[in-house]
Amino acid sequence: MALGLLWLGLALLGALQTQAQDSTPNPTPAPPLLRVPLQSDFQNEKFQGKWYVLGLAGNEFNKEKHSQLKMYTATYVLNEDNSYNVTSTVVWDQNCDHWTKIFIPNLHLGQFNLSNIERYTGTQNYTTRVVTTNYNQFAILYFKKVFNNQEYIKVTLYGRNKDLPSVLKEVFISFAKSLGLTEDHIIFLTPIDECMDK
Repeated sequence: MALGLLWLGLALLGALQTQAQDSTPNPTPAPPLLRVPLQSDFQNEKFQGKWYVLGLAGNEFNKEKHSQLKMYTATYVLNEDNSYNVTSTVVWDQNCDHWTKIFIPNLHLGQFNLSNIERYTGTQNYTTRVVTTNYNQFAILYFKKVFNNQEYIKVTLYGRNKDLPSVLKEVFISFAKSLGLTEDHIIFLTPIDECMDK
């Protein structure tokens, strides 16, 4: 198992290093979606279920400002049309808060767009790609949002449990840096128990 994870990490790092040579140091604008890796042979059924959000990186995040962000969950429920209802559960003002978005399939297997985008004032485009996953332990997702003509990117590290091996955290960091993000844009969320099992 450990050897398999190491192999996966090294393979992804090799692909990311090639991509990083073409990246600009400025995290904005976002790279074209076709330059962002996509999980090959993505399997919708295996991806559904609860994921713990363990790490975030993006051009809106700042390690100093956001270092106290708490872990939350994202639960993916597959619909008959291969869209997902994605329910996020967070601790907000000492309560468990839930909100659901619908992600509909896009051009490529493993790539999705936000449904009903007109409900999100100012949001012109919102796309996510599953960069890599082994379905039963971890996933790395890439999000690109265009809001009021400004591009924002976010990378999310998911785990089926509340902790992951350090090699997977390093793969997440390397991928974020390949997009032009720096250490200051990368945070790992504070583990909590509240609301995590609801």
